[in-house]
Amino acid sequence: MRLACENPRWGYQRIVGELKGLGIAVSAGTVTNVLREEQLGPAGKLRGPSWRDFLRAQAHSLIAVDFFTVDTVWLQRLYVLFFIDVGSRRVWLAGCTAHPDAEWVTQQARQVTWSLAARAEPVRF
Repeated sequence: MRLACENPRWGYQRIVGELKGLGIAVSAGTVTNVLREEQLGPAGKLRGPSWRDFLRAQAHSLIAVDFFTVDTVWLQRLYVLFFIDVGSRRVWLAGCTAHPDAEWVTQQARQVTWSLAARAEPVRF
């Protein structure tokens, strides 16, 4: 119980491993049962907001980025980099290339960042 309380992000497997390192042999099922009896759950109860609550609270200052692919009629695959403002769901198509690399992505991100600098509310994430 002490390990679970002092390390709330540890799961039952990590606790079993730590106990094994201390020379105490206990099964994962036993650790799981003890944690559940103490209402800590398999990985303990995390304090603070859930991921959903965090996203709702921060959506106005959050930008997500990803790629999607386009296959052309000439059987060439193109990679399209886009950014989306999570709060407004506005999308910026940053660029398209057949061979994305770190330098290209970095430059596209810089250009989008420059356009976001004009926003009334700055982007934090």
